[in-house]
Amino acid sequence: MFKYILENAGNINWMAIAALITFFTIFILSAAVVLRKDKAFIQKMSMMPLEDSISQPTETENRHEA
Repeated sequence: MFKYILENAGNINWMAIAALITFFTIFILSAAVVLRKDKAFIQKMSMMPLEDSISQPTETENRHEA
């Protein structure tokens, strides 16, 4: 089936096919890694930006004027 599609698509460069295969390989591997992560770890990481445990510098502390 894929051979028929590629033959009818015209003059497809082998570099384009290699890039497409590389993209799908990396996409599938990254999806597998994400889906195998522990749900508690994902929940903890998703809440990190919302936690206020580290004090943020105030506006007056950010000034670099002498």
